[in-house]
Amino acid sequence: MQKSIKNRFQDSLAYSYAREIRRCVQKALSNAREHSSRHRLVTLHPQIRPKGNVLFSYILDGFLMDPETPIPKKHTNIWQSVKMAKIFADLGYAVDVISWTNNTFIPQKNYSFFVDVRHNLQRLTPFLNEDCIKIMHLDTASIIFHNAAEAKRLLDVQSRRGITLRPRRFEMPNLGLEHADYATSVGNDFTLDTFSYSKKKIFKVPTPCAILKDFPNKNWARCRNRFLWFSSSGLVHKGLDLALEAFARLPDCHLTICAPVERDDDFVRAYYKELYETPNINTVGWVDVEGDRFSEITADCVAMLHLSCSEGGGTAVKTCMHAGLIPVVSYESGVDVDAFGCLLKDCSIDNVIKTVSHITTLSENELKKRARNAWETARRLYTRENFAREYSRVIQQIIKEHNPRLCT
Repeated sequence: MQKSIKNRFQDSLAYSYAREIRRCVQKALSNAREHSSRHRLVTLHPQIRPKGNVLFSYILDGFLMDPETPIPKKHTNIWQSVKMAKIFADLGYAVDVISWTNNTFIPQKNYSFFVDVRHNLQRLTPFLNEDCIKIMHLDTASIIFHNAAEAKRLLDVQSRRGITLRPRRFEMPNLGLEHADYATSVGNDFTLDTFSYSKKKIFKVPTPCAILKDFPNKNWARCRNRFLWFSSSGLVHKGLDLALEAFARLPDCHLTICAPVERDDDFVRAYYKELYETPNINTVGWVDVEGDRFSEITADCVAMLHLSCSEGGGTAVKTCMHAGLIPVVSYESGVDVDAFGCLLKDCSIDNVIKTVSHITTLSENELKKRARNAWETARRLYTRENFAREYSRVIQQIIKEHNPRLCT
């Protein structure tokens, strides 16, 4: 009886109005908090008399946290932003930090450096002193390439399935690199090639993956036909449609999907059968890389798939390498895996099937050898410590090349 009354109440017009009002209030409060933080400025002070000032435009979240609270590992760029700014402070500069979404800030002082990731560099260049060294940090491929690649993937889905899906990763192109003196990038040669038009010097820095895991002790014979899909949203951009259609034709191979599929509601409707009604495909949803569930899933798989059409460094791939998985990735994922993984320049469904099938035929020793090589590469290159070391080295190299007197 109580359940019936509750159901009737939830179906009432008054309940619907109350629920909508609550949703609007929550959204307004969230927008107010975002607007407030977006326009804040945080300053880091060096331990010595400042050599000069740095303007830093990236993710502000980590700077607004209690110093005793660990920086969340949900994305590498939160910690990375804090570390990049602190490196300038360690080099003796006072660092003014603003959000990359701050579109109202105007410089009121001279800056020795300005670092940005999107639109602030082109917006603020006219207000900067002429001798300011401008550095664009590239955490994507060229946005023109990025948008065109996703549009091509969406067109392919439309052709294959007769459906039109919305773009999820489109961005407004920026002219930051055109206004920069130098750039840094966490990508590989693919990523850098998409910026070759600029003729600017781009320094590679490693991705600072947030997790470190021991090499797994697993039953390689049992897991040889079990694969993991691990990505963020923008599922056509990432190539999940290709993986689903491939594994629907691979009944003896199993695919576990760890991605925020609920964000792409039109994709879920289009691929509902593959996602939820195909016996060899298990859709888990988003998982925390620090949690037990992620460890359990990776311990049961031999390889991960990442078939993206455009990336700035493929953090998801590198994270799974830390978990001892063999990477099966598109060329455009932006990760060098030739020595141990499978690099796909052709991401057709037939080629995905061929590649996955090939992996299942490899010996246990070969699977373990490749996985170990991937894990050792991640441990050597893709750590917070290595990122900090390399980014500091790059900034000091830029100083030496651009203005040696700043080294004093």
